[in-house]
Amino acid sequence: MVSREHDLSVRRQCGLLSLARSNLYYQPKGESAENLRFMTIIDKQFLQTPWYGSRQMARHMQRQGYKCGRHRVRRLMRLMRLVPIYQTPNTSKKHPQHKIYPYLLRDLTIDRPNCESACKTDPLGWVMSE
Repeated sequence: MVSREHDLSVRRQCGLLSLARSNLYYQPKGESAENLRFMTIIDKQFLQTPWYGSRQMARHMQRQGYKCGRHRVRRLMRLMRLVPIYQTPNTSKKHPQHKIYPYLLRDLTIDRPNCESACKTDPLGWVMSE
């Protein structure tokens, strides 16, 4: 795409492509040997315990004698696209014994300001407006 032998300068070619020149010169480094070793350890342990998140995995590695923190484990797990399996909370399910209270203002027409706050309910639950 960008050629140094072209008639246009490299700066102009990058400008036409909306590309920063730093991207042109960037050479990715890759992971270090230590990180690759940690990634193999994480991968083997994750196959045995797929519910381990970054915190449990970091504790497991520290128990094994490896010096690796939670944030590093989290970054490596994200790099390997490892997502732990866990049960989500069922917060949307209603309890069968909980009473459902009716919405008492459903059929009331609100035609002036503060009308709903001026309405009262009698002991039977009927809406009475003042």
